[in-house]
Amino acid sequence: MNRMRTTATVLATAGLLTATQLGLAGGAFAAAQAPQRAGCPLNLVYPTSFYINSHGWVTNGGLYFGIKNKSTTQSFKKVSFTITNVKNIRFGSATATGGKVTHKTSQTVTVYTGTLNKKASLGMKVQTHLLNTHSYQLKFTLRGQGWNCAVNQGTWGN
Repeated sequence: MNRMRTTATVLATAGLLTATQLGLAGGAFAAAQAPQRAGCPLNLVYPTSFYINSHGWVTNGGLYFGIKNKSTTQSFKKVSFTITNVKNIRFGSATATGGKVTHKTSQTVTVYTGTLNKKASLGMKVQTHLLNTHSYQLKFTLRGQGWNCAVNQGTWGN
């Protein structure tokens, strides 16, 4: 056992192991490929960087995903926003902002509001577990009445 610790220490000192390989907290970055249809009055809100612990869970309670109504004159009815695992993501508990969680599994989380007022937001903070910190992806789905937005809002991940 001491031999393994000594070897790990020597390699770490030499700069040959990354923080992830040593099981320490590391940072991650993600990008979204979200189609934005002309005339869609909503903006997607998603993290661009975050930290994960040695077990693959995102720190600080999870990740926040949401939508923001950028219209100053219109509100929209029966709005739901869903995130769905595409690759290597599992969800823990979820809390909603601006609405309520209506569906939650380890693969999918949906938040809903009857009315999304002008300049209002609808979103969720989700405990997120990355099964592979180098390759993960989820997709956004948006439904509602009174706008010209695509249901498929693209993907997020690495």
